[in-house]
Amino acid sequence: MRTVLDRQRKAHLKDGRLSAEKRIEWLDRAIGLLVGNKDAIAEALRQDFGHRSVHATLLTDVSGSIAPLKHAKENLRKWMKREKRKVSPAILGLLGARAYIEYQPKGTIGIISPWNFPVNLTFTPLAGVFAAGNRAMIKPSEFTPRSSELMASMFASAFDETEVAVFTGGADVGGAFARLPFDHLLFTGATSIAYHVMKAAAENLVPTTLELGGKSPVIVGESADMALTAKRVMMGKTLNAGQICLAPDYIMVPQDRAREFVGAAASAISAMFPTLKDNPDYTSVINQRHFDRLTGYIDDARAKGAEIIELNPAKEDFRQQPYHKIPPTLVLNPTDDMAIMKDEIFGPLLPVKTYTNVDEAIGYVNGHDRPLGLYYFGKDGAEQERVLSRTTSGGVSVNDVVMHVSMEDLPFGGIGPSGMGAYHGIDGFRTFSHAKAVFKQAGRDLTAMMRPPYGAAIQKMLDGGIKR
Repeated sequence: MRTVLDRQRKAHLKDGRLSAEKRIEWLDRAIGLLVGNKDAIAEALRQDFGHRSVHATLLTDVSGSIAPLKHAKENLRKWMKREKRKVSPAILGLLGARAYIEYQPKGTIGIISPWNFPVNLTFTPLAGVFAAGNRAMIKPSEFTPRSSELMASMFASAFDETEVAVFTGGADVGGAFARLPFDHLLFTGATSIAYHVMKAAAENLVPTTLELGGKSPVIVGESADMALTAKRVMMGKTLNAGQICLAPDYIMVPQDRAREFVGAAASAISAMFPTLKDNPDYTSVINQRHFDRLTGYIDDARAKGAEIIELNPAKEDFRQQPYHKIPPTLVLNPTDDMAIMKDEIFGPLLPVKTYTNVDEAIGYVNGHDRPLGLYYFGKDGAEQERVLSRTTSGGVSVNDVVMHVSMEDLPFGGIGPSGMGAYHGIDGFRTFSHAKAVFKQAGRDLTAMMRPPYGAAIQKMLDGGIKR
């Protein structure tokens, strides 16, 4: 891996600042890989998950990866332009001095991508990486081996390893990868792993962007349309079987509307999934370890007094199945001593908490780690503003869940334990660029007074600047 990094660095120095045309060529190659391999991608992910909805894969990992690459193509010429800044004092500008920012490629970007959306969370960062004129080295997840090997083959067919290189393998490979002296490192995954990645990157002072997760809350206002709220929340909770860093992790509803939400959620699931067990649209949990972890949450919550409501329209028996499917499950009246309220769920389970006034809900959110996403449902503008202004999260969707991540011109990132830094759109271009400050002095010798021997001229200038 170090040899490849050295080769990429040498190529970067040799080629210099890449033209817009070359960057667009790389973006087009990436788009071509997704279009040409869409069926293979869907099949690899279906097998990696035991079963994964083909249409969900085409939506999230194929189409959802092409959109940011096209957005970068359309905008990178504008992003690449020098950004003028004011000269101070202004007299320098009047006499011909200039100040500007030059967005310079950093070099080689390391990308560690996760298993839940392995293709999307590899290709989407490449939109910013390529737009900024960088090369990439990629370490995909070992938990989706077919998808990882497919991506390695795809990139090898379209890119020289001095442009893009993929390294598959387990935790030992991932650990060595994180210790490489990249020019920037992007990690997407669990907060618990991020500590190790950041520590490894620190050995070489590599700047890092961490895209993590956490417990993204939904706050439902009194004014919310409950049927619409339930449809959108349960869509977000069942897409990829809830294995999404932005999936709604728990929902807070007014105390007098809790049962209304339960009924609306049941109706929403019945409409989307009349059956679940053999339904090709319903994705399974990635592996036995995560299946056991999720069923353990249910058992723990039940033992500690929560009401468990399984949303299983056809009343199917999941004790015998070829995959690791879990029906959408509501956990009513959870308490903070339950494991399901301590850990990020990453599955189709949804705790339902109640509140008596919105400040109680805001207080609960603020009493825990800042989440990657926060969702508010309601028609009360003042209440919406109160929720948004008094909570801090990586991003927000109002009257929907997850959707802010699909807005190409919005930055995507967390805060605190849910992440560090952001990318997507122009923010991705800037994350993977070095904003180099440039000052160009005027032709006249305007700074002579700043050189010794000092005299009356500099004293006059200082007297003018050192005052209130």
